[in-house]
This record gives sequence, structure tokens and C-alpha cells, in this order.
Amino acid sequence: MKRYRDYTGYLLERFGERVQKIAIDAAMNCPNRDGTISSDGCIFCDRRGSGSGRMLDTGMSPAEQIRLAKKFLSGRYGAAKFIAYFQSFTNTYGRADDLKRLYDEALSFPDIVGLSVGTRPDCVDGRVLDLLASYLEKYMVWVEYGLQSAHDVTLAGINRGHNAACFQRSAGEASSRGIEVCAHVILGLPGETPEMMMDTARFLANCPIHGVKIHLLYVVRGTALEKMYRSGGLKCLDQREYVDLVVRFLEILPERFVIQRLTGDPPAGELVAPAWARDKKTTLDLVRLELEKRNTRQGRLCPVT
Repeated sequence: MKRYRDYTGYLLERFGERVQKIAIDAAMNCPNRDGTISSDGCIFCDRRGSGSGRMLDTGMSPAEQIRLAKKFLSGRYGAAKFIAYFQSFTNTYGRADDLKRLYDEALSFPDIVGLSVGTRPDCVDGRVLDLLASYLEKYMVWVEYGLQSAHDVTLAGINRGHNAACFQRSAGEASSRGIEVCAHVILGLPGETPEMMMDTARFLANCPIHGVKIHLLYVVRGTALEKMYRSGGLKCLDQREYVDLVVRFLEILPERFVIQRLTGDPPAGELVAPAWARDKKTTLDLVRLELEKRNTRQGRLCPVT
């Protein structure tokens, strides 16, 4: 029995073979860092913009990044099809013509079958969504919106720069065009109780979305969160607490939602805390074991009929 609808299985159902995501850093910016909204960014975001940092560190173009990644992923997983994932920073923050050039470059490879664009819900408009929708005839298209929490008080506290209503509105505008929407959430944000985190799951269950990425709040160097942690203003979740929260979160999400992530990947050498966040495999195994132990599954407590 499958306990949750995992992303690998979803792609296998859709394409009939293994498909791998290629994370692309397009050297974008963010209105929460360039002074448009704020100059400080979200308290958890590092210099890579919560992404790979590949363009930042090497100057490779999206096409060069794709060529390199395909070689590695083909050898490691035997994958022959790929999804271009614009990951770092805000990948709809720019002129529509410039965005089209970037997306077209990534989709110029014949073995790219999908486009996934990570962004903020306050950084999309009709022109950008129409551009993304224009690829639907030939490609699978996802837009990934960072929500993090359904609580506006939390969003203000982490300097997010938008509210939950903005996410819900943007999700609806994308979904109405046939674009699949993935929500990013973080468990363990400052000041949030377990029940508040479950409220976020209930909020998402009622949103026009198609998938969710669940992340652990971990502390990396050079962030406002690091200062908070070192001053004693933040206590990180332990691994068992996190596993419990993930299982409870999954129980509330509708069965149809694709679960693209159950935890995150701290950048190598930059993790401050918690140390266990480096051991992703153990965390994933513990989530699966806990689902079996409780004889529960995604959607068991879903409030949506």
C-alpha cells in the first residue's frame, strides 16, 4: 500500500519512464532582496536564494547547466527524460520577453519534457501566466509558489513580504490556465505550534493546487535565521518531532496532491543546525515507517470531500 502520492511515482505514471528534474540557476533576483519589498530577504534564505547556486558560483548558462546535469543524471539513474526546474530566487521576476528567452533555451533540448518554475505568489501577473500556459501544448508545466505558512503573523515574522490570501489568489490564477501548482511550506518556523502547522495543511487542502513540497526549517550560514539561532531565539525541531509533524501534515492533504518533497537539502558545508538535517535518507525512512506504524496515509483526515 502506498502511503502517500510521491513525485517519482507521479512522473512514472505520466511519462511511463523515469524522469529527472534538473535544477537551474538563471541568475535571477528577488523583490524581497533588491529593495522593492525589502533588502533583507526572508530570514531563512541564503546567498543562493534557496537554490543550487550553480550560476552564482560558475557563471554557467541554463543550457550549460542542463548539459552537465543530463550527463550526470543519465549515468546515475538511467534517465532519458528531464524537467527543467528554474529553482533559485524568483524565476518570474523580470520582463516577459526575457523570461521567454530563458524558458525557451531550457526547452530547446528534445529530451526536456517539462518546465517547473519556482517563484513568489506576488511575482506573477497575467502576462507571465499566459507565457507559462503557452507551453502546455507540448510540455508538462508547474509553477512552484513559496507559501511557507498560512499564518500572516508568521509570514510577517519571517519577512516574507506577502500574505496567505496572495498565495491563494495566485494559485487560482495559475490553475485556471491549466498550470499545475506546487506549494512550498516549512515546518518549524519561529513561533509556530504544531496546530498552526496543521492549519497550514488544512488551508492548502482548500486551495486550487496540485502538489506540495514540505521543508524542514534548518539554519544555514549568513542568514538572519542564523543570528536568531545563535542568540537563543530559535529552537530547531528534533528529527522525531519533524517526522511526527510530516505524518500529521500528510494525513490532512488530499490524496490527489503530489508530494514533491518531504524534507529539504541543506547546502553542503553551510548547515548550522540541526545536524540531523544532513541525513535526508534516514528522515525519509522514518516518515515511511511511521506511516506504516500508525497504519495511516495521505488524505486520511482530509477536510475536503
